Amino acid sequence: MAKCFCNLPQSKQAFLIDELMKKLLKKDLFASYLSMLDVDLAEAFSTLKQREWSAANFKFATAVSVMSSSRIEGETLEVDSYVKHKVLDIEYLPNLTEKPNDLYAAYEFARDNRLNLPNFYQAHSIATKHLLPEHLRGKVRTGNMLIMEQQTQSIRYEAASSYLVKAEFERFWKEVETLLAEPLKTEEVFYYASFIHLVFVKIHPFNDGNGRTARLLEKWFLSSHLGQNAWYISSELFYYNQLNDYYNNLARIGLFYEELKYEKALPFLLMLPKAMEIHQKNNTNN
Repeated sequence: MAKCFCNLPQSKQAFLIDELMKKLLKKDLFASYLSMLDVDLAEAFSTLKQREWSAANFKFATAVSVMSSSRIEGETLEVDSYVKHKVLDIEYLPNLTEKPNDLYAAYEFARDNRLNLPNFYQAHSIATKHLLPEHLRGKVRTGNMLIMEQQTQSIRYEAASSYLVKAEFERFWKEVETLLAEPLKTEEVFYYASFIHLVFVKIHPFNDGNGRTARLLEKWFLSSHLGQNAWYISSELFYYNQLNDYYNNLARIGLFYEELKYEKALPFLLMLPKAMEIHQKNNTNN
């Protein structure tokens, strides 16, 4: 269906027409990305592929991922406490576990279902059960959005404007579908997974739950191409442990959506490979 922006100022119309002709998930930085890698991603992932796929291993890895992601969003329960909650059935007050448990359920849903738009909306709906009213779950927002850092409450950037968000998200998802259908090398899978994470966060299509859903989407894309053991990648824990870098690398792309400079994205794109580098070193040390 053709988009109509007739009610917008001419400058906004011109921007939209120009932008909608461009790709969001570009490969322009891939050569530089490869040259800056400090880890052989195929080799590092091969160590994870050797780990037994089991319910217990998934539960432990996902508990770490979910609580790390939740901590980024301001949840207060410690990661090791949440692991005890999931693995050992240790009880905590409901207000400490409700939102992480919703996110955990979304990870389980993603593990068991193909990555497509209806399933992605469903995953967001599951993840935000105790965060958003039902009518806003899995629905693209209609208002404007400022993104705050949870710890300092400082403004980090402005997401896609209300007049732009629906079209941008639709364009983004078409590109994701194309990448899901393409045979990609391991390095390309990691590159695009990070880029998907980045662009999704910048669009910020939902009223809330965007950050935790972006990190889930990154993992879901990895598993779609690399197989189920990609769920063992502790990317969320790495982002949480490097939280200042995580926010700074997101912010360096730009404050306003219409002025984003994705050519500055390399520091963010290289964070996921750093998580794999740690995996590889830990495996070597063990």
